[in-house]
Amino acid sequence: MAKKNSKSKNNDNTIARNKRASHEYHLEERFEAGLELQGWEVKTLRAGKANIADSYIFLKNGEAWLLNSSFPPLIAASSHVVCDPLRYRKLLLKRRELDNLVGKVERQGYSIIPISLYWKKAWVKISFALAKGKQDHDKRNDVKDREWKVQKERMMKHDAR
Repeated sequence: MAKKNSKSKNNDNTIARNKRASHEYHLEERFEAGLELQGWEVKTLRAGKANIADSYIFLKNGEAWLLNSSFPPLIAASSHVVCDPLRYRKLLLKRRELDNLVGKVERQGYSIIPISLYWKKAWVKISFALAKGKQDHDKRNDVKDREWKVQKERMMKHDAR
């Protein structure tokens, strides 16, 4: 009889998700980047304690920075390291991608909104999108469409019986 592996694998590698992003913005073009992190931040992410709900990405001097993301330090963090949970974190992107983002943000008025933070093998990656803000009537239309889809599925389910 084969031995069962006691460790269960977690198929969902997501650490944190910005659920409001798709409600507040029209997400157009998506990107993926690495994050420059300190050791205590990686430990915090392994514990699943991160928040990117109110964060955004800022471009300055040809570099991309993640602002307003909160990685609270663990209680067992090192005492010799000063832990700043709201510090700016540099995004690791190629020069061509950065130039593309700078052009879209400055010329076409896009915002850069983080969508999710996740593990990709041993690396922490962030998924973000070029976005334009939605107005109230756009949000109402989205809610109306979502409710219609649910109602339509219910009707189809009852018709099949």
